[in-house]
Amino acid sequence: MNIEVLAPAGDEERFTAAIDYGADAVYLGRKQFGMRASPMNFDYEQLCKAVQTAHARKIKVYLTCNTLPRNSEIPHFEKFVKEAMEAGVDALIVADIGLLMLIKKYAPDMEIHISTQTGIVNYVTANELYNMGAKRVVLARELSLDEISEIRAKTNPELDIETFVHGAMCVSFSGRCLLSQYLVNRDANRGECAQPCRWGYHLMEEKRPNEFFPVFEDEKGTYILNSKDMCMIEHIDKLAKAGVTSLKIEGRAKSAYYVAVVTNAYRMAVDYYYKEPDNFILPEWIRDEVYKVSHRKYCNGFFFGVPEESQYYENSGYIRNYDVVAVVERCENGIVYCTQRNRFFAGDRVEVLAPSKRPVDLVLDKLYDENGEEINTANHAMMKFSFRSEHTFPKGTVIRKETT
Repeated sequence: MNIEVLAPAGDEERFTAAIDYGADAVYLGRKQFGMRASPMNFDYEQLCKAVQTAHARKIKVYLTCNTLPRNSEIPHFEKFVKEAMEAGVDALIVADIGLLMLIKKYAPDMEIHISTQTGIVNYVTANELYNMGAKRVVLARELSLDEISEIRAKTNPELDIETFVHGAMCVSFSGRCLLSQYLVNRDANRGECAQPCRWGYHLMEEKRPNEFFPVFEDEKGTYILNSKDMCMIEHIDKLAKAGVTSLKIEGRAKSAYYVAVVTNAYRMAVDYYYKEPDNFILPEWIRDEVYKVSHRKYCNGFFFGVPEESQYYENSGYIRNYDVVAVVERCENGIVYCTQRNRFFAGDRVEVLAPSKRPVDLVLDKLYDENGEEINTANHAMMKFSFRSEHTFPKGTVIRKETT
């Protein structure tokens, strides 16, 4: 079985981006029991539709229920599980042992994945969770490739091993953070993290109130809790050798553009690996794709041991060099019909990123409105426009423009 590319889906638009751009499986949440508490996520009807759409394309759907629920929430869990079963989801992702037992009670045939929130760092825990009914363990982010290899060697071969390979990292162990709850009463373990690790901090001396001094770990500055983002796209071969079953991309709160680009990059990287598994060298143009989304500086996490340069002290902002300017709706008779996302002008140079393809550079010499009249700019949100091209692109293809 080939390595799975597992993509995040915070809502229907992101779900579509994930499945269009090459995900083997998608993980998503509902309004309850998920680690991303927001107005997004999926209601029951949306969940049923998503599963139906994914299964028609042989893509799996995993539903999160990986919070640590309180007593008052337990009576609602039976309905949650039964609706997941009715919708046809392929697995539930769980962190709490009590919920694991309830899933086995309410849906004995449901596949169960153990969340990274559980903090699995050794083969004994992994084996015991398998004995309790888990089909997959999502390992703690703090493990090295050598440690993952040992877990693989000393666990049942029927147990899947999943690990995060790309996206934001938490300064606390496997996301078990209390900062948000302590500072702003938003519980990170219930999907409400305010990300205080990304804030800048100052020191106040008790006898000099309201006089604030910068907190310096060293000369680099004050963002002492701010982690870099993880990126392992150049190391697919090492992850495969370690026995990883599924490559998980972080980002249910990220944009549809982020989901499309990063999923596409890992899809192409995995496919390229299987072409030459013994001589894997990632093409530079595939690697460059992960730098064309909004991101913090990258590192390799803990995969090669305790990282020395995993924090970024200067600021908590993102690096953003590209904007989505349009999405392709259809192509007919040499004309590409699109919907605008951000303002751009006739004569601009853009990149068109179709699934599993190298980006195509185009200069859009002439633009036309939906009535076929020539225009100088696409400057109205979601406006329809078109341009002529010898290329054809599938529906949903992203058109982007460099901003720097």
